[in-house]
Formats: sequence, C-alpha cells, structure tokens
Amino acid sequence: MGLWSFAKSAGKKLFGASAAEAATPDPDTLKAELADLGLDATGVEIKVEGEKVVVEGNAVSAEMKEKIILAVGNVEGVAEVESATEEEGPDPVFHTVVRGDTLSAIAKTTLGSANRYPEIFEANRPMLTHPDKIYPGQVLRIPQ
Repeated sequence: MGLWSFAKSAGKKLFGASAAEAATPDPDTLKAELADLGLDATGVEIKVEGEKVVVEGNAVSAEMKEKIILAVGNVEGVAEVESATEEEGPDPVFHTVVRGDTLSAIAKTTLGSANRYPEIFEANRPMLTHPDKIYPGQVLRIPQ
C-alpha cells in the first residue's frame, strides 16, 4: 500500500478546464486514458475520492501497476494516487521533475550514471514520447 503526491496543476489535460478550474477526472476518463496509452489495466479498479485517485486490485505485473499509478497521477487535477492493495516486493521509486532537470541528470542522481537515462525513458513509456520532453511537476518511475 502506498500514497504518492502529484502536482495537481501540472500534467496532461484530459478535458478543457484551465489549471485554475481543473477538476479531478472521473474514473471512466482515467480508464480511457490508460487504454489510449496502451496500458493493460486488467484486474485494476480506479476510484476517485476528491483530488485523490485510488488504484485497487492486482495489475498484470508490478511494472504495469507503477505505470498505471504514473499515468493517472500525471493528469491535471490529480493531487494524490493511492495504491490500495498490499503488494510484495520493494516500493516503487518515483522522482518529481524540477526546473532544469534532464533525464541524464536524474539518471546520474538516482542510478549513478548519466548514461543510464535510456533506462528511465523506457521505464516511463508510453507516457514519455521523447527523452527531452519532461516538465516540472511530472513524476517519473525510476527502474530498480
């Protein structure tokens, strides 16, 4: 079980509201976003409680569950994502992008070598489409 914070005003816009008016998207909209990204949400239920999204159930893999958490958390209007199931194994490691961050700099800090940035890029596909297209407030999965 875990709870992760996200920048509510940063993230992908799934509907036409401005950042100031952003409301948390409904579960069906979030499920459609997962499907659009090609993420397999089999066995996972999405609930919305205010600005928090609860991800319940067992995904097809721990990696897929982490990607689902990131995909719904990096949506404008979502402030927190909670994983409501007890999973075996280590907790996922996430990094919140700050101004001036690059995947190389994040890789050097978190993985020990700037040359390992492709691992972070691949761990965050399909949410990331290019290694240079990250933004402050975005949360990235750090592979272990």
